[in-house]
Amino acid sequence: MINKKLLTVGSGLAVALSVAACNTDNLTNLNKNPNSPEDVPASTLFTTATVDAVGRWFGGYDLRATEFIVQHLAEVQYPDEDRYTRLTGGSTAGFFDNPYITHLEDWTKVIQKGEAANQAGIYAPALAMRTWSFSYLTNTWGDIPYFDALKGDQTGGSLAPKYDAQKDIYADLFVQLDKVSKDIAAAGANAGDLGSGDPIYGGNLTKWQRFANSLRARLALLLVNKDPATANTQLTAAFTAPGGLLQSNADNAELSWPGDGVYNNPWANFFSTRDDNRVSLALINLMKSLNDPRISLYAQPSPDDGTYKGAPNALTADKAAVYICCSSRITAQMFPGNTAYGFYGGTGNSFPSFLMTYAEVALIQAEAANRGLGGLTPAQAAAFYVAGVTASIEQWGGTAAQAAAYLTDPNVVYVAGTTGLVRIAQQKWLALYADGGTAWAEWRRTCVPYTISPGANASRANIPRRLQYSTTERSVNGANLTAAIAQQGADAFETRMYWDTNSAAAPTYPTTFTCGLRGSAPAP
Repeated sequence: MINKKLLTVGSGLAVALSVAACNTDNLTNLNKNPNSPEDVPASTLFTTATVDAVGRWFGGYDLRATEFIVQHLAEVQYPDEDRYTRLTGGSTAGFFDNPYITHLEDWTKVIQKGEAANQAGIYAPALAMRTWSFSYLTNTWGDIPYFDALKGDQTGGSLAPKYDAQKDIYADLFVQLDKVSKDIAAAGANAGDLGSGDPIYGGNLTKWQRFANSLRARLALLLVNKDPATANTQLTAAFTAPGGLLQSNADNAELSWPGDGVYNNPWANFFSTRDDNRVSLALINLMKSLNDPRISLYAQPSPDDGTYKGAPNALTADKAAVYICCSSRITAQMFPGNTAYGFYGGTGNSFPSFLMTYAEVALIQAEAANRGLGGLTPAQAAAFYVAGVTASIEQWGGTAAQAAAYLTDPNVVYVAGTTGLVRIAQQKWLALYADGGTAWAEWRRTCVPYTISPGANASRANIPRRLQYSTTERSVNGANLTAAIAQQGADAFETRMYWDTNSAAAPTYPTTFTCGLRGSAPAP
């Protein structure tokens, strides 16, 4: 029966080919799928890639891994990720694998189209976004496929790309961001733009310059303990590049979700069917101790008594379940409202995802000024600090008056020296709520807040410094993975990547206890 079907299909195809041989147009038409466009417009590719990337880095990666590692959130049901038992290379494989076959590939096509047309307004935003996503990859795993990646469909390209050293990757990330800023400046009126296909800035190229320069500053500061000279050089370049940095909340790189049930904020989408996360004890306790006005913007009061209460991290399921009734859910701003398990208020489906904010940039400038880096001086640090804290409060819906009052608190007001660096880092951890990947990188660099350490029932005694490589790589790219492990170190949570190998040089690193070690750090 199977053979007869094959014969029938084969005979039909032979007839079609013999007829089509007399008409090459017909043969061409046979090879076209009318339901699949052969040339997707750059603007469509850019939109698709950007929505995919933001959904991934602020969705599963954030809510199944980094928000628990950095302890903005805690699990009160199914606490496997919070206890690190489901952070193995098999459980997190998709975080590593999928960017390469989705948004990174699509942005690369946009870059190719834009460069072929000599239109910086097309390729530069895609280059900035591709660099942004690669920064999450390398800051999570360290050495990754980079220079030879995304070339499997090119002549001479490989489907099993080698892994590159993080030091070399960072050097090229800076090159790419420099290109974004300068190429837009050089293109002028002939740059072209993505228009409505750009869901971040709507084709505003000046804002893309500011985003690229600000991302450059973020990455430069991550190098400051390992390679302070390069950090200083890159900070200076970022601060003086064409277009400048993000200058206010109006410049924030954000994706505003339609909230139509198809394209929702990733947090709201997650919480529409799951009720297993709460705001962490570490975050709630810190905000309470500082009288932080963002507490009502980040969390909802606990339903049992109307106060703000955090859940401890890394509890066993039976111990965690106690907090289901009696701890704070995430902010109503990011909550979906009507969920599968009840109505809890909120309009979160359309709440934006923040890729980079003016608040973060101002705090980067505050630290650079405190350290005398990037051409800034310590005398400038306080003004940048005030601007960053104020911007964060206003970004989340607070007021300038609330920020001004908050900044008079003795534990919040800026002071010079190492104490100032600790307060800058603390405010950055608070400002990076809902961007667990960046907050985790910053915590590894500064160890602030000091209270971050594995919970009592975590499967490991140390906060992870990286994630394990995807198990998929062992079967499809095993030789290169083995070489990467030999180069970087064991494929373990405790292995430190290039920029994290000298964290003890940070002025904020503690000397009286071991950073991130259970039982050593202060209790939250």
